[in-house]
Amino acid sequence: MSDTAATGRSADVRRMTFDDNALLPVLYGNHDRHLVRIEQLANVQLSARGNQLAIAGSADDAAIAHKAIAGLYERLKRGLSIEIADVDAAVRFARTGADGAEGDGIRTRRRTVQARSPGQRTYLTALRERDMVFALGPAGSGKTYLAVAMGVSLLLAGKVERIVLSRPAVEAGERLGFLPGDMKEKIDPYLRPLYDALHDMLPAEQIANRMESGEIEIAPLAFMRGRTLAHCFVILDEAQNTTPMQMRMFLTRLGEGSRMVITGDPSQTDLPGGQRSGLADAVDTLKDVEGVRFIRLTSKDVVRHDLVTRIVEAYDARDKKAKA
Repeated sequence: MSDTAATGRSADVRRMTFDDNALLPVLYGNHDRHLVRIEQLANVQLSARGNQLAIAGSADDAAIAHKAIAGLYERLKRGLSIEIADVDAAVRFARTGADGAEGDGIRTRRRTVQARSPGQRTYLTALRERDMVFALGPAGSGKTYLAVAMGVSLLLAGKVERIVLSRPAVEAGERLGFLPGDMKEKIDPYLRPLYDALHDMLPAEQIANRMESGEIEIAPLAFMRGRTLAHCFVILDEAQNTTPMQMRMFLTRLGEGSRMVITGDPSQTDLPGGQRSGLADAVDTLKDVEGVRFIRLTSKDVVRHDLVTRIVEAYDARDKKAKA
């Protein structure tokens, strides 16, 4: 691939020449959907002819698009695939000046999970290096998904013996006793997001077998009391819905050879009566404790629908205005 550029007063035109035409249909996407997405995200105009691609826009925008496209092309040359989420991630990394996410992947049975923002990359680094990580951030920022991916990867590699996934069964003011069915049927709806993440990482049959053998355990927070969790990867999800006493109980379950990840969105607490969140209490209490890492993800790390990012930013702006 080679590049040329012509700069005017208000616009920059860059031309990229690719040396492997066979990769261009995948690079551009069906009906040029990847190019259209880059135009939207980077505010540029793209024009393809043969093995050349022209990028027109402001100097900064054209540079962002150029870096994103170059990264995607190199990804294809290494034999990796490209989805629309990879296009979004390439532009996101290019806009921050960071290199792409290749090399940060977590391998599972069904896919390789990669960071899709600089914040997620920092989070993955913390998951690899620390025994206890708190991940705080809005919905869609990958807090739980990346933690489950890391747990599955370590289990498959034999570095932990079990994965333990837990959530407090306190959401939207509902109480378990009023839900129909036996105990498993009562708690499964609260734990469904954890099941969904697992099914992205492992075939259904393997999940069932590993749950039956105890290698994967999914349980509400109340079931953790009195246990010592040794040689396992432990995740507490939706931790903003714990009380300080529950959080203290959970954190002290950490046993020999184990790692623990606590995820939550401080802005979405469902505790009744304005009760203090165990997540907020832990952040204040443990902020200076050696070996504990706090990762704060933001709307810039949201990798769901674009509208989710704008919704998160709108609520954040309103909350800041209210505090001011």
